[in-house]
Amino acid sequence: MRLVRRLLLALLLLAIPPLGATPSHASPEGQMTWAVHFSLAPTWFDPAETSGIITPFVVLYALHDAMVKPLPGNPMAPSLAESWSASTDWLVYEFVLRKGVRFHNGEPVTAEDVKFSLERYRGASNRMLKDRVLAIETPDPGRVRIRLKQPWPDFMTFYSIATGAGWIVPKKYVEKVGEDGFKKAPIGAGPYRFVSFTPGVELVLEAFDQYWRKTPSVKRLVFRAIPDDSTRLAALKRGEVDIGYAFFGALAEEARRTPGLTLKATVVPTTFWVYFADQWDPKSPWHDRRVRLAANHAIDRQAINEAENLGHAKITGSLIPTSFDFYWQPSAYAYDPARARQLLAEAGYPNGFDAGDYFVDAAFVNVAEATVNYLQASGIRAKVRPLERAAFFKAFGDKKLKNLVQGGSGAFGNAATRIEAFVASGGTYVYGSYPDIDGLFREQATELDRKRREATLHRIQQLMHDKAIFAPIWQLAAMSGVGPRVEESGIGLVAGYAFFSSPYEDVRLKSR
Repeated sequence: MRLVRRLLLALLLLAIPPLGATPSHASPEGQMTWAVHFSLAPTWFDPAETSGIITPFVVLYALHDAMVKPLPGNPMAPSLAESWSASTDWLVYEFVLRKGVRFHNGEPVTAEDVKFSLERYRGASNRMLKDRVLAIETPDPGRVRIRLKQPWPDFMTFYSIATGAGWIVPKKYVEKVGEDGFKKAPIGAGPYRFVSFTPGVELVLEAFDQYWRKTPSVKRLVFRAIPDDSTRLAALKRGEVDIGYAFFGALAEEARRTPGLTLKATVVPTTFWVYFADQWDPKSPWHDRRVRLAANHAIDRQAINEAENLGHAKITGSLIPTSFDFYWQPSAYAYDPARARQLLAEAGYPNGFDAGDYFVDAAFVNVAEATVNYLQASGIRAKVRPLERAAFFKAFGDKKLKNLVQGGSGAFGNAATRIEAFVASGGTYVYGSYPDIDGLFREQATELDRKRREATLHRIQQLMHDKAIFAPIWQLAAMSGVGPRVEESGIGLVAGYAFFSSPYEDVRLKSR
């Protein structure tokens, strides 16, 4: 009962509205333009397709709103739900909707929209949610009751921050225009409404002055896709954009030295790793643990860090960020090319081998090229194959990639949410799994004793390390450039939110 009382107290504290939530009535003015390092995709306009990475939230935080979401000073802040509670047996969660909140088309946000959004959700972890939810009830238009089949300590984590299941769309509108129509002209309950989208070029949004939390300060937001790093920096220096994301190495230094620009460098919960997608195939070299260990010893992570991340990244040895609940610190894989070659020889590859393609999100090809160079020096010969972000993660999730895959995620959550998406059987990006890890993962999922659950999750992470399922690279230090017109970029306001601006109603331009 002590645990139940503690958790109920935590839920009540989290349900207290965040400071600064008093609505503002000043009229929005001006335009703020972002240069993003990937091509925008319509799939990110729809919360139902949230893919277990952080990128969709770049759009979700503007167009849509969630029952509960991370906000400044509160990692699980009440939004469309003004409060919520859990039964003492952790089988029933009840949410009270905020009064007077409307979608961009003027329709009220109701319990039916909340029920519809959860039932419609098909993104990352959808199977886990649907397997555990017994019923979704709507006693009245302002209340939602979610019943679980069994106690699940991570329900609120998965529902509120680790997936898009708790981000709400208008039921009547979606049913009217259909799935494709919704992506072409999305309507949400967020601080900005959709204006236009030019594929491969830009997304334009305009302030929704009836947003419940506050009236946005900036009237128009423009997200411009500029995947090339040098072009992105040039646009920032010329004043064509106000914020440019993701600069590395020499370009980050150039942004730092440029008068009028500010380089924001922050270690964020975005981890990169190499995934040995074929390790469950007995005919693949990666089936041999010694080969996977060789790859781990072949990579000079700190040298890549110094060259690309100006030394700011964390070398953690894990795909789970150090700030996540239940993180376990593994021992480091030492950079030891001689040991790597020895392990390859012991595995039957004294002259190394051709490892095929190394697939990567095109925005991080710099990290891939550096990693592949180190692998090649030890005898593992691979070719970098960059794909645009949406295509990369779709192919990754559809299990169509082979050989080596450079995984990465900055999604909210804890150790269990990362393990669910990338390690445990059935996960969105899981190509194979191990029975001992799967058994432990099922065990921790219903464990209400925190110490026992932590021990189980630590054991899973130890097994991940011992089996060398991955070759972890680093925990990213994000470096973005901010131009002279910006008063508040929003970068870093929400703790643990990668390196993107948020919440958008808080961003501000300087007064003229």
